[in-house]
Amino acid sequence: MKIRLYKLFIFLLAVVAAAFVFFNQDFFMKQYDKLCSIYYIYKGDKAFSNLKLQKAIDYYNTALRLYPQHYSAWFNLGNIYVVFEDYYSAVDAYEQAVNYNPKMMIARMNYGIVSAEKLGDFDGAIDQYDAIINTKRHLISVPFVYSNRKSYKLNKGIAYYNMGLAYRQKSLYAGDDLQAQKNYLQKALDAYKHSVKILKHDYDARYNLALTYHLLGDYNNAGLTYCKAIEIAPMNYEAHYNLAILLRHMKYYKESLDELDKATTLITDSDGSSNRQRYIFDVMNDVTRTILYENSDKDFLVDRLGVGNTLHPQITYINGKLVDSEDLDKALLKNFKTCGSKKIFLDD
Repeated sequence: MKIRLYKLFIFLLAVVAAAFVFFNQDFFMKQYDKLCSIYYIYKGDKAFSNLKLQKAIDYYNTALRLYPQHYSAWFNLGNIYVVFEDYYSAVDAYEQAVNYNPKMMIARMNYGIVSAEKLGDFDGAIDQYDAIINTKRHLISVPFVYSNRKSYKLNKGIAYYNMGLAYRQKSLYAGDDLQAQKNYLQKALDAYKHSVKILKHDYDARYNLALTYHLLGDYNNAGLTYCKAIEIAPMNYEAHYNLAILLRHMKYYKESLDELDKATTLITDSDGSSNRQRYIFDVMNDVTRTILYENSDKDFLVDRLGVGNTLHPQITYINGKLVDSEDLDKALLKNFKTCGSKKIFLDD
């Protein structure tokens, strides 16, 4: 009797299970598809790690047809499309990733960078950076184990920096609309200011902040910020060169020549002979001529440039570097980190 009841119970249970499956076919098919997609994502990840990119694309696309919600697969797919320079497909993939996971900051960052740098969609990029900045994260902090507070702040700092780049690029496309140019540059300036508060020791953020001050005509803050960038990374030529241009515009010719000298030395050491080096060389000649024919400080001309009372130049260039004694190059190399013109901007 007990055996018959047990068999009856099993039969009824099977009937109920079959009925449940029959009336919930969509649910079970979705679960089956999800399991299959996980297999294809595994194969895609393996192909990606082995740099078999076309196979990875095929596996990911198969997986995402079965289970579109897998945001990591969309993100990897976007990265592969960037390698193939298929930027529209990359942006579409990143967009799917953030649709399924709005807090996936790295996908938003890549979405913004590709949109701005490759497609010229600055507004689309700014929207992504703004979303990163305004995303509220649950901060986990376990002493000696893990803290995501630092990475969260870093993402915000980078987003502000990239937003500054996008606004500055927008200003270049404003045409003859000077007011629009100024508005975009001001927004870039605000973004860079936020960025340097977080990325305190980042040369690029500081340099671009200085450049934006420069473009807006705020020469005092531009000079001070160029000096700060030089203190952070003294062996990068850009801040030296732009500071020299600023000083020349302000008619501080001696200080301008010093910074041009450093910029030329750095380009020579890093790139060898290059178009940029020759361009700085030409600017240096121009500044030198300005000093020779407009500057009244004859003591400077004698001591610094080796020019006699007749004001006929006796200047030598070696690898693009202005030299008047054997000790000049050594002195310059020792003082790359020293922004000699800083006092000009502090006094102002």
